Amino acid sequence: MLDTHHNHSLLSDDAIFTPEQVLDNRGRVAIFIDGSNLFYAALQLGIEIDYTKLLCKLTAGSRLFRSFFYTGVDRTNEKQQGFLLWMRRNGYRVIAKDLVQLPDGSKKANLDVEIAVDLVALVNYYDTAVLVSGDGDLAYAADAASYRGARVEVVSLRSMTSDSLINVADRYIDLEGVKDDIRKLPRSSASQNYTYRPLPNLTAADSTEDGLVVGE
Repeated sequence: MLDTHHNHSLLSDDAIFTPEQVLDNRGRVAIFIDGSNLFYAALQLGIEIDYTKLLCKLTAGSRLFRSFFYTGVDRTNEKQQGFLLWMRRNGYRVIAKDLVQLPDGSKKANLDVEIAVDLVALVNYYDTAVLVSGDGDLAYAADAASYRGARVEVVSLRSMTSDSLINVADRYIDLEGVKDDIRKLPRSSASQNYTYRPLPNLTAADSTEDGLVVGE
């Protein structure tokens, strides 16, 4: 005879996962950070990023597979090289591409392809991808990773985020809501000497540019 009382108890609020608990069951996490997109988001928020806090916030107690940081580089900029060395020694795998001089005199290094390839190629090694970018060009790769069984979380500033990227994400987190958890406080970390700055000929409006250097 079917024990309806027992079945009912299994379906009670105490016996099933809440939506929040389901979302928190992230498995092994891989983090993919679009360095320039994050920089411009922080600029809009009026904060500097503490990358130790950021890594802790994005991992959120889950098992971390790897955290990738993608950025354009100027090999002659010693401060930037110092920043990237600090990143490598503090939990980040840095993927760097040399800046290219454009005809108008500006410099950039687009890393969308590198992010997209890693997102899909490594899908068998992680359960949840945390994509820190609002770039709609990454939506196809994020969707491909999702179809191969990964969960995709997108973390970015809403005003700088493509709807197409949000639409393929399992969870979207607005940086506005977590800015106090990841902001750098005076003398709060060993990375205080290294400050992420845009190239002199770039402005906050150029949020799609990928060429960044570190300066005073």
